[in-house]
Amino acid sequence: MLVLPKGVRHIPGFLDRSRQEELVEAIRIVVAEAPLFAPAMPKTGKPLSVRMTNCGALGWVTDRENGYRYQAVHPVTGRPWPPIPAALQDIWNAVAGSDKTPEACLVNFYSAEARMGLHQDRDERDLDTAVVSVSLGDSCLIRVGGRTRGGPTVSLKLESGDVVVLGGEGRLAFHGVDRIYPNTSTLLRSGGRLNLTLRRVNP
Repeated sequence: MLVLPKGVRHIPGFLDRSRQEELVEAIRIVVAEAPLFAPAMPKTGKPLSVRMTNCGALGWVTDRENGYRYQAVHPVTGRPWPPIPAALQDIWNAVAGSDKTPEACLVNFYSAEARMGLHQDRDERDLDTAVVSVSLGDSCLIRVGGRTRGGPTVSLKLESGDVVVLGGEGRLAFHGVDRIYPNTSTLLRSGGRLNLTLRRVNP
């Protein structure tokens, strides 16, 4: 039996197919208003392998000049981010364990070749409220560890409709995406995986 680090909760199949489809349609509206862009690593300017956008009052961005940060406008269009869809707010209300509202939702699109190295979600001022992650589309293999880089990790396969919550001691757990399993879902028209990450930024 797989034992996840304390505070890390996996809820398989939280969204049935109809709710997944509803959420994809809501995200298409978000992307039409706030197009996907290629974030870049600080200092080196190397692009991440995922493309991304955001919805909510704040959005997470990164570039060579100013590094990791939250800001109120899209870095390419200069327009405010669209609001978080009600379907995502409902997921947050059901699993986050907080009466605070999410201020940001990162929308990451993974092609078959995309990866995400081990990292902590720590660019927020609020490090107490849980982070809620929703998987849509192709399955992926994530790796989750503790609060210290280089410690032991466990691997977990996520499928479309799964939800992961990083809360309590797991709020600062290192985690990353090691691989995408292509053609494991028919949810997205052209394949790939969407990861929607709801966060509270300010205390």
